[in-house]
Amino acid sequence: MDFTDLYINGQWKPGAEGTRFDVLNPATEEVLASVASAEIADADAALDAAEAAMADWAARTPRQRSEVLRKAWELMTARLDHFAKLITLENGKAGVDARGEAAYAAEFFRWFAEEAVRADGLITHAPASGARIMVQHKPAGLAVLVTPWNYPAAMGTRKIAPALAAGCGVVIKPASETPLTMLALMPLLEEAGVPSGLVNVLPSKRTGALVDHMLHDPRVRVVSFTGSTGVGRKLLHSAADQVLKPAMELGGNAPCVVFEDADIETAVEGTMLAKMRNLGEACTAANRIYVHADIAEAFTRRLAEEMGKLKLGDGTDPSVDVGPLVNAETRDKVAHFVEDAVAKGAKIECGGQLPDGTGFFYPPTVLSGVPETAECVHDEIFGPVAAIQSFTDQEDVIRRANDTEYGLVAYVFTEDMKRGLQVCERLDYGMVGLNRGLVSDPAAPFGGTKQSGLGREGGHEGMLEFMETQYISASW
Repeated sequence: MDFTDLYINGQWKPGAEGTRFDVLNPATEEVLASVASAEIADADAALDAAEAAMADWAARTPRQRSEVLRKAWELMTARLDHFAKLITLENGKAGVDARGEAAYAAEFFRWFAEEAVRADGLITHAPASGARIMVQHKPAGLAVLVTPWNYPAAMGTRKIAPALAAGCGVVIKPASETPLTMLALMPLLEEAGVPSGLVNVLPSKRTGALVDHMLHDPRVRVVSFTGSTGVGRKLLHSAADQVLKPAMELGGNAPCVVFEDADIETAVEGTMLAKMRNLGEACTAANRIYVHADIAEAFTRRLAEEMGKLKLGDGTDPSVDVGPLVNAETRDKVAHFVEDAVAKGAKIECGGQLPDGTGFFYPPTVLSGVPETAECVHDEIFGPVAAIQSFTDQEDVIRRANDTEYGLVAYVFTEDMKRGLQVCERLDYGMVGLNRGLVSDPAAPFGGTKQSGLGREGGHEGMLEFMETQYISASW
């Protein structure tokens, strides 16, 4: 079956107005599929379905919900290659990277299958009044989930799994660049035992109007969004009208600090992972790389050597290390950042030239001597460009690392664990990788400070974003 229609109440529907939009393969610029575009009437139908299905789902025991999520993990794990291929086709990432995302996405079902049975409450004795304090967690209500294009599987499962674990019904709006992976997940959820109507998928080219309409429906109680800070601010304005519970995972401008005592090979390997995972199209990507002046030359040389080895091409080729960027706009923005930095004094150590031919490709690039005035220092690059600056003073580099409105993730490399932990505590970020270039883990609370978001995804906290705490005062 061709899963390119809207998925509402367990059925595939062409949409209220029958409009469609094309999804492109970023490696070839060819049309992959024509997908139904949801309208307001479709959103209402999806909310109706979610409301009806949630009544029974929320009444099920935690173990019953857990077993369905566990089955979803088993089914997705058995089909990782299928989902990886689909991710590569619509997103562009290379095969190894795509399979890594598929495995990561599946793991959220297993983790929240385990968390579904751990919404622990408490009973205690009030010291002053003598009453009993009883606390429990209840499903918050219907949730609207809005996901980005850079992780078309994982950003969906990271929201769907905790919502279902908590007992909520959901409507998910995937990015219009990459809706196919999320649509393809629905038959798997059916097979796992998710009731019809509990999860609904609405691809649409009218994202703003569609989501705003749903956020003003009084049945909706949670909005979970991953994307840019600019869009997140708009959704928060809409959420305020109904005083919705917001879970916002927004933009980043991650610093990567490499001290003079760092093991260079470890630091290069970690920086490569922090920079090049998903071709740099990640809010967690290392954006500003600060290297101590004593090792800056050696570090830069090794990083350029490793970046230069990466093979660029169509991700369906198993020999390819990095695929194309998701669209022409993203590619052109990356190219502009490089041109701007070079014009202001940065030096290209490798890459830096747009390749000829079709596809939204940009080569892995290392820039040294990047000045503070370069635009890429103050904005997310969202591409395969490592922008290196040097430092000599620890206090100065901490100040520079914190000098941004964002606070999602930072990276620190040093062999001095005491200094490393001291620096980590002073960095104003929700997550820090210490001698590691990867922080994302379903078992850990993912999220940032300042304008990088509100709330946490993953960990125990991830399920609580979809629950309300109820306190009952009693005497006996």
